[in-house]
Amino acid sequence: MTTRRTFIKHTAAASAALGISSFPTMGASILGANEKLVCGVIGVKGMGFTDLKAFLNLPDTECAALCDVDNNVLQQRISDVKEIQGKAPAGYGDYRKMLEHKGLDVIIIGTPDHWHTLPFVDAAESGYVIYCEKPLANTIEECNIMERAVNRYNTVAQVGQWQRSDRHWQDAIEYVHSGKLGMIRTVRAWSYQGWMKSVPVVPDTPVPEGVDYDFWLGPAPKRPFNSNRFHFNFRWFWDYAGGMMTDWGVHIIDYALFGMKQYAPLSVMSMGGKFAYPDDATETPDTQQAIFEFDGFTMLWDHGIGIDGGYYGRSHGVGFVGNEGTLVVDRGGWEVIPEPKGGDPTLERVELIRGDGKGLHNHMVNFVDAIKNGSQLNCPVEIAAGVARTCHLGNIAYKTGRRLYWDAGKTEFIGDDDANEKLKPKYRSPWKVPQV
Repeated sequence: MTTRRTFIKHTAAASAALGISSFPTMGASILGANEKLVCGVIGVKGMGFTDLKAFLNLPDTECAALCDVDNNVLQQRISDVKEIQGKAPAGYGDYRKMLEHKGLDVIIIGTPDHWHTLPFVDAAESGYVIYCEKPLANTIEECNIMERAVNRYNTVAQVGQWQRSDRHWQDAIEYVHSGKLGMIRTVRAWSYQGWMKSVPVVPDTPVPEGVDYDFWLGPAPKRPFNSNRFHFNFRWFWDYAGGMMTDWGVHIIDYALFGMKQYAPLSVMSMGGKFAYPDDATETPDTQQAIFEFDGFTMLWDHGIGIDGGYYGRSHGVGFVGNEGTLVVDRGGWEVIPEPKGGDPTLERVELIRGDGKGLHNHMVNFVDAIKNGSQLNCPVEIAAGVARTCHLGNIAYKTGRRLYWDAGKTEFIGDDDANEKLKPKYRSPWKVPQV
């Protein structure tokens, strides 16, 4: 059966056969400039719905289908989408059924991290273009699989590291790349989130009505239902996510790596713990530092939950520390602080240049433009995979408690079988790790 979706897939394959890079070109000549793009969304509680609203805010877009394992959420979002576009989308509890919905072009994946890989690979194989929430995956091997899926099935896939499309972040990196800071010895990346508080221990309960909890667990281990593990707080449990290191880290570390033009550390070590809330329900550390060794510089990741005590008076950000000065950037803006040099700095201070808060909007514009006009994606899977791997390396070093040495070419640790076992996902039956 010939459809627009299969045409996108076949056109992409033809581009690849001609030796054309799939990311910047595969949207070319596929859709008319004013032709409508129709999406389906998997996981609509949080960022999935935020991403959908950004998509629907663009001209010539429509949502035809939603999927969520929580029917309470699903029905609310169907109503919300009807209010936005005047027409209700179809609702599904199983994403595989939604992928069979006729007329879809785009799949938005807004599920918890442990549920990114399976729908991503299935959607890629089915010829869809994909917008997937960050972090790319919950393990390094899953990142590898998703990269292979994009290359094998020749699809457009943008990952939701939307700061890549935020103009003031881009301007800050242009300054870093100008060389004005001098030799950059270290990069500080941090996230201190005072609004995130302790998650109190609560007892297990029966599964709420309307929730397909076994499907929500999916490939993760079988566990009794507990509200602390469900919806937003999933990110603080190792079965489903990697805590602050992967939640905020992929945004902040992304720009640290972008600025330094390196994506594979040579070694990593990490320490921390549940120091602020040792007895609460969460598993991932509320306090953590990781030091990454790169060729010619070090990068420090530092996070704290429940306090806002970040560097340079900012609760989050990146600091590029050079011999001539330090550039500091966060979601509010960027500035350059000259090195005093004995009271006579050689670098001119750059006062705070504020951002406009349009990062997610710009990111979705970039995604649609890549589909319709073949423009370069700002965060293709190859970029997101490199960043996610780095964050996962920090967590593996934390779990092992030792310095780990990384072979980026083989995507494995050097001489450490125990650490290498932590690279791979372990799926609960009947789910199987995709073979791509």
